[in-house]
Amino acid sequence: MRISSTLRAAAVALTALAGAGTATLATTTYAHADSGYIDFNVVKGGWIIGGQAGGGTLYFHGRRYPISVGGVSWGLVFGGSSTRFRGRVTNIRRPPDVAGVYGAAGAGAAVGVGAQIITLRNEKGATLVLNGRQIGLQVNADLSGLAISMR
Repeated sequence: MRISSTLRAAAVALTALAGAGTATLATTTYAHADSGYIDFNVVKGGWIIGGQAGGGTLYFHGRRYPISVGGVSWGLVFGGSSTRFRGRVTNIRRPPDVAGVYGAAGAGAAVGVGAQIITLRNEKGATLVLNGRQIGLQVNADLSGLAISMR
């Protein structure tokens, strides 16, 4: 049986969220780190426990790399939304460096159309600086894990 990349990404994010209290970020410094751009859509919904899934593209050195996005959240989560994120990826040397688990604690609300700005970092040191346009009805104050995998 083959597990979809979105389901696999959500499982990885759940595992990371469970171990968030003991996890530490990698402190590796890349001597020749580079940057790229990322663009992806995420659909999120939940009640206490939430889930999110989506996909998009990493743009690096003039090439496109498809990605899958999945994750879970826990806390005050109510409703559903769809968000298109765009932004910059820094501190990577090659495309697979963007793959990994990103954790965040946040709060927000969307009624109709809203905006989001977020900065995330994975265990490899890759940093995402994203802004997004959110559509839906959602209220949240939660811990969340987001996993990005290469397709």
